Amino acid sequence: MKVAASSLPLLVAALFVASGTPASDAHAQSAWKPAQNIEIIVPAAAGGANDHTGRLVQRILQDGKLVDQTINVINKPGGGHSIGLAYLNQRAGDGHYVMVETITMLVNELTGKLNVRHTDITPLAVLYKDFIAISVREDSPLKTGRDFIERLKKDSASLSIALSSALANANHLAAAMIAKNGGADAKKMKIVVFNSGSETMTALLGGHVDVVAGPANLAARHLAGGKIRVLGITAAQRLGGPLAQVPTFGEHGAPGVMANWRSVIGPKGMSVAQIAYWDQALAKMVQAEAYKKEVELNLADAEYMGAAQARKYWDAQHSELKTLLTDLGLSK
Repeated sequence: MKVAASSLPLLVAALFVASGTPASDAHAQSAWKPAQNIEIIVPAAAGGANDHTGRLVQRILQDGKLVDQTINVINKPGGGHSIGLAYLNQRAGDGHYVMVETITMLVNELTGKLNVRHTDITPLAVLYKDFIAISVREDSPLKTGRDFIERLKKDSASLSIALSSALANANHLAAAMIAKNGGADAKKMKIVVFNSGSETMTALLGGHVDVVAGPANLAARHLAGGKIRVLGITAAQRLGGPLAQVPTFGEHGAPGVMANWRSVIGPKGMSVAQIAYWDQALAKMVQAEAYKKEVELNLADAEYMGAAQARKYWDAQHSELKTLLTDLGLSK
């Protein structure tokens, strides 16, 4: 069927009316790009892992000219990410504001520390996942991950386990998951919380704690000195680099995966076109060599998920974490 050029606008409008979408809205959503400065919100202080991720995203997007506007990183620490999330959602429907987020968002929602639900924001991407390693001193009687599991199974409170920087974070949940899957009582574990990963390692090397549960890249940095032994990692398969010979806990008989994932989120109410813009920009960003090198250096899993996949992943994580936190008596 031939349609006169002069009739096309009327035909398009009719199609949108038939589909329930106003022609003006459809036109507005047909294309979007930033028209002003972009803010990347980091819900933590400068210098930490979240801040590092935010500045990595900023650098790759700018250096690769993947966005047309300037980008600033703004730190909004405090309140278990609630301050950053409140700042973000005050910009509802504005694609110029995005935020770095982690598993903390779901944990704080489930433990009642956060009023914002994961369904109240817009998922844009899961960038990568940091897995957790269980480490001991080189002279520890625990030689393997199996030894760790059996010790907890025999007496769940017999080991002091150091982690940073709060209960119910990825480090704590990783140790709890291993204990639970190995037949121990995760509620009875002796957890010692420090302010940073470096403090946990100092305590371990000084003989003040028995075990450290922390990021795999932290363990890798200390492994080279020959003073610690890494018993296992909470990944589906072995990692590379310095930890290439370290088994997963699945190999030790307590299968389970726990990671602190790094996401990019947007405020509630973003349009389809805004989500599509960030989908393509972030998908290009993770293909940059500088980005790949950084992720590899940190021994992270670089499996990228776009907006639709990220939403499904969060929903699945929400269900799994709720079960684990309930077992620990930490779910609201």
